[in-house]
Amino acid sequence: MTKNQPLTDDERAIWQWQMSVPDFGESGQEKLKNASVLISRCGGVGSAVAYQLAAAGVGRLVIAHRGNIKPSDLNRQLLMTHDAIGTPRIESIERRLKALNPRLEIVGVNQNVNENNVATLVEQVDIVVDCAPLFEERFLLNEHSVRLGKPMVECAMYELEARIMTILPGRTACLRCLYPSFPLDWKRQFPVFGAVSGTVGSMGAIETIKLIADLGKPLANRLLLFDLRDFSFQTVRIQRDPNCTCCTTNKE
Repeated sequence: MTKNQPLTDDERAIWQWQMSVPDFGESGQEKLKNASVLISRCGGVGSAVAYQLAAAGVGRLVIAHRGNIKPSDLNRQLLMTHDAIGTPRIESIERRLKALNPRLEIVGVNQNVNENNVATLVEQVDIVVDCAPLFEERFLLNEHSVRLGKPMVECAMYELEARIMTILPGRTACLRCLYPSFPLDWKRQFPVFGAVSGTVGSMGAIETIKLIADLGKPLANRLLLFDLRDFSFQTVRIQRDPNCTCCTTNKE
C-alpha cells in the first residue's frame, strides 16, 4: 500500500453509497484510495475491471496494453472509441478513465507484459489482475506475483464461458497448479461477446475490491466457472500441486 491518505469531504460525497455496505465503511474506502493495482491487459475483460475499479475509487492503476485501436476492438473494449481508431489504445484508456474519475492516478504502459517489464510492473503494485489472452503473459504474471508475494486475480473467458480464481502466494494454488504447461490448442483469437467480457471483468473487479478492503470471502483455492448460455455457475475446489514448478519452488 502507498502512504495512507484520508478521504476528503468530496470523496466521502462521491462514495457515500458504497461506504454504507456493511463491513466496508470509510475505512474500506480509504484502503481503496491508497491501493495500487496492475491490470494486464485492458481489452474486453480488462476494460471492465479498470472502469469498475476507477468508479469504486481505487487510487492508482498501472495498465499495460500495447497497440492501436482497431475496428474489431469496439464490440468489447469499452474504453476504446470509434473516433480514436488508429490511435494508441493506452491513450484512449487513460482519457476515458480520467473522465470518470479525475482523481485516479494512471500509469499507462504502451506495452504488453513481457520478460523485460514484468518484474517492474508487479513490484510497484499491491494486487495484480490478469486479463491477458496469452498464456505466455499469464504465466509470467503468475510467476512474478508468487515470487513477490502479490495477490493475483485471474480472469479468463471464451465465447459465453468464463472463469475467475484468486491466487494468494504461499497460501493457495497458483495458475501453474491448474495449468502445468501451455495448452496446445489455445489460440490468440477466439469468439467473444462484449457482455461476457464485461461480466467476468466486473466480477474480477469486485474480487479485487474484496482483497483490498478485506471484505467478504475471496476465491482462495476456489475456481468459479460459469456458462452464460444457460446461466449455470459452479465453484470447484482446487489445491496446490506439491510438484508445481512455480509456487512450490518459491515458498517463503
